[in-house]
Amino acid sequence: MPGKETISHQKRRSVAGRLFVSAVKAGLVVGGIHAASMLTLDRRIQYKEIDYCSKRICPSLDGYTIAFITDTHALPMGELREVARRVSARRCGLLLLGGDFPDKEGAPAASMEVLGKVRTRDGIYGVCGNHDRLSILKKAMADNHAHLLDNEGMVIREGLYLAGIQDRKFDHPDVGRALGGAGEDDFILLLSHNPDSSMEPEAAKADLVLSGHTHGGQINVFGAWAPFMFLGGRRVSAYGQKFRTGWAKSDMGPDVFVSNGTGSHKGIPRVFARPQVIYLTLRSQR
Repeated sequence: MPGKETISHQKRRSVAGRLFVSAVKAGLVVGGIHAASMLTLDRRIQYKEIDYCSKRICPSLDGYTIAFITDTHALPMGELREVARRVSARRCGLLLLGGDFPDKEGAPAASMEVLGKVRTRDGIYGVCGNHDRLSILKKAMADNHAHLLDNEGMVIREGLYLAGIQDRKFDHPDVGRALGGAGEDDFILLLSHNPDSSMEPEAAKADLVLSGHTHGGQINVFGAWAPFMFLGGRRVSAYGQKFRTGWAKSDMGPDVFVSNGTGSHKGIPRVFARPQVIYLTLRSQR
């Protein structure tokens, strides 16, 4: 008869084997769920409706809707045309563009030719992203009836002040300058490609910041955590997962909404980070 020690060793090996098989099966199930999401829902653009309620919003702006498109990157031109068609049909007050257009030669102009035809009541405004060249994008927007907010702001309607800043990576964002023209009673909306700029002390004057840049994490574990927020030791955001997607709060005070963006950079798949076009509706609490 084998000794007790031998039997105990065999049992341990058997338990370890079963645990290994269970771990492999669990890994295959988890991988399958993420692959299914990547190949189905994460390839379909979501037209996401969000409301923002504030006592700072005057009654005349109640129900005012803003479309927000950002990070189109390598979105096929046919899909971009469909986005423009749907947003145009909505007839929003504003179309805001959060930067990071296709960066191949001629691509910004082609994209703006499509987006510049979107019908709005009060115009099309945008900011530069970290993959854009400021001078090229500024000309492409101007040629297509859109305005690049270059560390500047303006009153869009009575009580609504819109500001936009340059990107943090290659340009020189100046939040103070962009917000300098706002009145005390204005609702201040700040457009910034990178949400990290909401943490600048000058951003305390803003009520709401709209951003993109993070792609919703691009690849997420069950939509809850994104390893891609740390790329090769370089942080997509200096604040970890804080500005990965959706609503956040700046330490300086303003609320922040981060869109997942509409396209994908260099064909990298999205996993639990569905592409988005945002419809933001202002609601007065007065």
